[in-house]
Amino acid sequence: MMVVLPSLALALLCLLRAGAEVPVQPGFDAEKFAGTWHVAAIASNCSMFLKMKDGMKSSITTISFTPEGDVAMKLLWPMADKCQKFELLFQQSGQAGHYVAAQEMRDLRVMETDYSSYAIVHEFKRSGQEPHSAMQLLTREQDVSPQLLQKFKELMPTVGLTTDMVAVLPKSGECQ
Repeated sequence: MMVVLPSLALALLCLLRAGAEVPVQPGFDAEKFAGTWHVAAIASNCSMFLKMKDGMKSSITTISFTPEGDVAMKLLWPMADKCQKFELLFQQSGQAGHYVAAQEMRDLRVMETDYSSYAIVHEFKRSGQEPHSAMQLLTREQDVSPQLLQKFKELMPTVGLTTDMVAVLPKSGECQ
């Protein structure tokens, strides 16, 4: 037991450090980023995601910003026989493109975007006993080019994710 605690503490420190080094889009423009995005691909080390990833379909995320600069996300996910709606609110961290949700211990960063066709977003969540890292490839249209998918996969190792953790989500006409 005495050996496990220092090892666990060291592992958590490494995860926290990894979350702090994730880059943010230079000159991030919230106004250009707002709007509707399709979740085209996800990579995560979350055990629940890894169990479900093969049955997932593309979803829609609507992003808006409050007058204070916080980001509000509304997600519609196709689940079994219905559409599941989630709403998340992240507060500004002081750096444009970096947001936090303290109550859920989430850290959200817009790593890269061209605003008009794609965005790559990283989320780090420290809750429960399983902190996890996730990346999403967001696209304005449901179709995703092989080049964007390749760019997404090339960024995955920079946040500790591997190709066996990725799900390229098939298009879905559900939850529009």
